[in-house]
Amino acid sequence: MGLRPARIYRNMDNKRPYTRRAIKVHKKNYIKGVPGMKLKLFEMGTKKKYDMCLSLYLKNDAHVRHNALEAARVASNSYIKKKSNFFFLKVVVYPHHILREHAQAAIAQADRFYQGMAHPFGKPKSTAARVTAKKPVIKLYVDKINVDNAKTALKRAGMKLPTGTRILVEDSPVV
Repeated sequence: MGLRPARIYRNMDNKRPYTRRAIKVHKKNYIKGVPGMKLKLFEMGTKKKYDMCLSLYLKNDAHVRHNALEAARVASNSYIKKKSNFFFLKVVVYPHHILREHAQAAIAQADRFYQGMAHPFGKPKSTAARVTAKKPVIKLYVDKINVDNAKTALKRAGMKLPTGTRILVEDSPVV
């Protein structure tokens, strides 16, 4: 069975992130059965002093799933690698939030398995990053001659994310 659409999980509420549950004051109960995330590399390129820093921000608060972050990283990294020799790309957010799914059998012969919404808590299926509109998702450091290529790379990365994005250009950053 494939992944559910991102629109199911992207809206963010004001509750705290679902990462683990505390049972007692001194004892923690960690959630078991969380699948591994696809995002393995968070920093790519050459660390050095760059002239410009471009940041990719979301227009709205949202959950961004780990596979969307990996797709955005791959899209931006592959484009900027072809156009520039020196760059440094960093994925700033980390997918801590665990997404649950209440799987239901939707076939005609599944009468014995169907329980409806009797116990709809769900099992852990994926992870997501809770990103506010004020926090950057990806930062890309380049020299001044590669700013246009970096904008295109971040625009391609923004197409992989569940909501609209904006790009902010800053001068003289610190890596």
